[in-house]
Amino acid sequence: MGFEFHRQAAGSHEIWYNPRTNKYTTIPNHSGDMPEGTLKAILAQADVDVEDFIKSK
Repeated sequence: MGFEFHRQAAGSHEIWYNPRTNKYTTIPNHSGDMPEGTLKAILAQADVDVEDFIKSK
């Protein structure tokens, strides 16, 4: 989706940046599955459509 690792944030979170869209998003780096609500929030913050994300896999 064009995001690159930008820096480590507090705890086990990472900041990712998309230079094409000038958007940042914070992503938790935990073991196990990510809750659906968390994923939806990340996609919204990154301005990525859910369907586009699914198609990109």
